[in-house]
Amino acid sequence: MSQRHPIIAVTGSSGAGTTTVKDTLDTIFQRVGAQAAFVAGDSFHRYDRAEMKKERKKALKDGRRLSHFGPDGNLFDKQLELFQSYGKTGSGNRRHYVHDDEEAEIYGSAPGTFTPWEAIPHGTDLLFYEGLHGGVVTEEYNLAAEVDLLIGVAPSINLEWIQKISRDTKERGYNHDDVRDVIYRRMYDYMHYILPQFSNTHINFQRVPIVDTSNPFMVRQIPTADQSLVVIHFLKFQPSVEYKLNLKGLIEGTLITTYNTMVIPGGKMMYAMELILTKLIIELMEKRSHIGNGHI
Repeated sequence: MSQRHPIIAVTGSSGAGTTTVKDTLDTIFQRVGAQAAFVAGDSFHRYDRAEMKKERKKALKDGRRLSHFGPDGNLFDKQLELFQSYGKTGSGNRRHYVHDDEEAEIYGSAPGTFTPWEAIPHGTDLLFYEGLHGGVVTEEYNLAAEVDLLIGVAPSINLEWIQKISRDTKERGYNHDDVRDVIYRRMYDYMHYILPQFSNTHINFQRVPIVDTSNPFMVRQIPTADQSLVVIHFLKFQPSVEYKLNLKGLIEGTLITTYNTMVIPGGKMMYAMELILTKLIIELMEKRSHIGNGHI
């Protein structure tokens, strides 16, 4: 962690909705005047698209597990190196994964490949990571320890799968059965490297549908925000009773279900994030400014 060069990470599984949260945070950064250096989690995948296909075939033949959820499919060492370097110096090496033709025009690399590693320019206020492993902890690497504000996005698992199937079939052109096979193949790594992160976060947002999703592989429409509730669970960030009561007054329909847990209507999720996260980001910026002025 670094008060001078803070790191904010949004972490969640494939299909969890972290990109939507990224958009909300981008808005907050603009509002409070924070210049963020953005890093996408898939830029730390070990293999590009073509290489991953080859390596998966090898792993299947050898009886090994290989997925984008686990350590064998990622460069946790490079991610930790960046987090530590940014915390100390305000810079570090990053690259981009090119998803499609539109991004290929922006980055000058073919879809399914990585851009070269390059240094983050000095002068940014914070590092913002969004991806699968913002708070991962293994025997070798502890990414969570380097993050100043770790936000978990963890919809109920059936909803997560529904969102992934919808995205991958409609936006990325995958077959429904192939997406289901990917979910199954990733299950071990999901249990050991994705789920444990939500015990390392400062705050979790969990969307829970209130319509039938008992068989996620048969649901054709993603439940809408109004067909959902959002569980907000405070972990390392421990708000006062007054703070929670104030939120309850601002967000109609809020329930305080345990000392550190609130439930809000699904349609209020982005509003709640703005209220909660803006406060936390301003506090990080104020600490950064305080240190920058030579005060301890």
